[in-house]
Amino acid sequence: MIVAELERALLARYPKTDAEPWDHVGLSVGDPATEIAGVACALDATEANVHRAFEAGVNVLLTHHPVYIKAPEAFCPADATRPQCSAALYEAARCGVSIISLHTNLDRSNEARVCLSKLLGAALVSSLEHVDDPEATGLGALATLNDPCTLRDLATRAATAFGSDPRVWGEADRPCRTVAILGGSLGDFGELAIAAGADVVVTGEAGYHVAQDLALRGLGVILLGHDRSEEPFVDILMNSAVDAGVNPRHAIKILNPCQWWTVTKGENL
Repeated sequence: MIVAELERALLARYPKTDAEPWDHVGLSVGDPATEIAGVACALDATEANVHRAFEAGVNVLLTHHPVYIKAPEAFCPADATRPQCSAALYEAARCGVSIISLHTNLDRSNEARVCLSKLLGAALVSSLEHVDDPEATGLGALATLNDPCTLRDLATRAATAFGSDPRVWGEADRPCRTVAILGGSLGDFGELAIAAGADVVVTGEAGYHVAQDLALRGLGVILLGHDRSEEPFVDILMNSAVDAGVNPRHAIKILNPCQWWTVTKGENL
């Protein structure tokens, strides 16, 4: 299998038309005609992950987050005055590692919604974008907890499931049954969660005033950290690569290191 064939199969499964207009998905760097020696799957397309892929003997790095949204002015070795994607692209080209990313097109997939819902012990109902059409692709998930619980207990469950140390907004004893889930940044999806009748929204990150406003209006908010909320998507990437024809023995997963920590919990979240 060559790089172009893998990209074609992945984009058939997660169409570019499902990605946000500002997003950059598909192949970012690499020769489409190169024969694939193996695929490394990771959340981020960083310089370190390019090196990890190369050192593992694989020549494709398949990520959720694209190496860039807007291309840097130059592709150069690591330099504190330039964005890190400049060095990631430089090293990928130098090492012969192709980078393919599936971002908001994967976010809109049913697989992403099912994955996030199962982690919280909930049954998927629909996306948050199309609550009236359960079959439609869309960002976010609206789900029903199999075992309704309090906001405190749901936060504890989420902490375990996502390996996070979440920040929680809302009354700890608030009953939760209907949950809205969105990997990454909440943006204005809190409004969709309220409109859909959710008791709580579980997401990666949200601004202070947004979280405060939602909590005061009765919507609990559980903030996992952007990376922790989307780390489960790496397994989706792995499965997609194998389904596309990559030999399972030549597909590896790069675990996302803890990039942030809290004083109370320390560095080992």
